[in-house]
Amino acid sequence: MTTIANGTDYASLGLGQQQAPRSTALGQADFLHLMTEQLKNQDPLKPLDNNQFLGQLAQFSTVQGIEGMQGAMAAMASVMESDQTLRAAALVGREALVGIESVDLAAGAGLRGEISARSAGPVTLDVVDANGNRVRRMTLEAGAAGATAFEWDGRDEAGNAVAAGTYSFRAVTGGSDPSAVDADLLDVRASARVDSVSIEPTGLFLNLAGMGGVPLSAVHRIG
Repeated sequence: MTTIANGTDYASLGLGQQQAPRSTALGQADFLHLMTEQLKNQDPLKPLDNNQFLGQLAQFSTVQGIEGMQGAMAAMASVMESDQTLRAAALVGREALVGIESVDLAAGAGLRGEISARSAGPVTLDVVDANGNRVRRMTLEAGAAGATAFEWDGRDEAGNAVAAGTYSFRAVTGGSDPSAVDADLLDVRASARVDSVSIEPTGLFLNLAGMGGVPLSAVHRIG
């Protein structure tokens, strides 16, 4: 058994108090000190090239600039988010037109919007429930290529109010069948009143009457 006598240098045995690790980051003062030492100890016959000196300064300035730019960009993003929120709040009470494939509706709640027709002529619109059953088929007449308005009263073919649930809207040109697997579907957009605005981690959402929340990026037009 080894005995350690009094007066032993514990530091020499590696038992002393450990010092806190030093930072290895190169700050502005460290960089300037290194540059000064480099200039003091350079070979007089081969002095530091001006381009090299300016290059080193540029590199350090670039790093410093990137750090400053990151802070500025974060501050700018915060300001832009606040500004966007205020602008979106001004949309409350107005009509928003959004692209849809399906939408959750209350019992008997209808829907109005528009279909992007590719040419003048008839357009067939099917309303399909969550089980894939067609509850209503409507035929519209497009006067020209572009937006063709539609309005569904929330009733089925027999005139009964439909139950609450998720409904899909499938539109095609002419007499084609919207339920066909290879159907060439047209874009359908719904119009609803903006009830409120929500700030979510993924961005701003408009809460539309009877439709729930949709991202601001999905809005095609504000009426």
